Amino acid sequence: MMDLIKIREQFPILNQKINNCDLIYFDNAATSQKPISVIESISDFYKKSNSNIHRGVHSLSRSASEQFELARKTVANHFNIDNEQQLIFTAGCTDSINIVAQGLAKFHLQKEDEIILSTYEHHSNILPWQLWAKENKGVLKIIPLLANQNLDYDSIEKLITHKTKLIAITHVSNTLGLITDIERIISIAKKHQLPILLDGAQSAPHMPVDLKKLDVDFFVCSAHKLYGPTGVGLLYLSQKWLDKLPVSKSGGGIIKSVSFENTEYADGALRFEPGTPNISGVIGFSNAIKFINNIGITTIFEFEKKLVQHAQKKLREMPEIIMYGESDEKAGVISFNVKNHHPFDIGTLLDNYGIAVRTGHHCTQPLMQDLKIQGTVRISFAIYNTIEEINYFIEKLKKVIKMLQ
Repeated sequence: MMDLIKIREQFPILNQKINNCDLIYFDNAATSQKPISVIESISDFYKKSNSNIHRGVHSLSRSASEQFELARKTVANHFNIDNEQQLIFTAGCTDSINIVAQGLAKFHLQKEDEIILSTYEHHSNILPWQLWAKENKGVLKIIPLLANQNLDYDSIEKLITHKTKLIAITHVSNTLGLITDIERIISIAKKHQLPILLDGAQSAPHMPVDLKKLDVDFFVCSAHKLYGPTGVGLLYLSQKWLDKLPVSKSGGGIIKSVSFENTEYADGALRFEPGTPNISGVIGFSNAIKFINNIGITTIFEFEKKLVQHAQKKLREMPEIIMYGESDEKAGVISFNVKNHHPFDIGTLLDNYGIAVRTGHHCTQPLMQDLKIQGTVRISFAIYNTIEEINYFIEKLKKVIKMLQ
């Protein structure tokens, strides 16, 4: 039985008051809060083990290197990756996608090729491909939305031509919370022998992600949405691409030998990790994974699903509310608007009651253009949120709407 009180006690930030009200943090899709175990693991590294890795023979360097590589195994095991060398630590999801885009641009993507994206992609999974397309007369083809904001899966086959070279798609919409039917898309991709990049920024914090089962070519996510620190994330490469993807960033630590004439690069993950990495961040990341595993990612998904269903039910009862992407099978995110009012005004007034929500376009401007709106109010949940917080939020939202009338 999950003890929510004990879970909440692990998050010191939740103890504070905002504008003389208890903090209610509903902005987890932007970044989640950090448990004390993660905070202390970062502090302990700098207190006891701070040193550079993979270079020194002294005790501190060996200790730091061991902790870093143990962290790689911990994170790899969580995502069911047999070979931890397929897991590369990066600066985050955006960095990971850029590494793939820059690598593919060196040999896989040719002039006038095509890449398939979805309408509800985050800007991080649009801009790298858009840059490549503009420089190479490439074409971005977009999977449209149905009236209920779900993807039009039947349209995907029609988008594919002999010029199509990649499908890059989010696992969960960061604005709508809708879960992509990724198995269906993977099946289409394999039928046409297309590599697939899966953006797991919003799926990894909320639901099980089994990379052996999914069998995608590339997978990316960020630690800071997984109860971990900012500035660190991962890039998973299938074995084929681990051997094949060219290096796009070079520097110390990724080589076997260097001369002025030629460089022989390291094998495995190290080939993609130049310079001094975010060592403390990686250690914090692994401790965030341990925190998740102590609760159970399936337990987290089922609990957050109840929060989503309760919040949607309450919002449906309010005639002033327009919700987007309604579904009882969502990953912890709800977007809505109040009729005739700007989302910024709603978010600002809710902050007066200590309620942190996100307002705006959520780095999904093409989606907002498709929906013909400026933005939304977004509430997003984590394992430390409660039904009582949702009820308080609904009470104060009703008060805000009355104030604006």
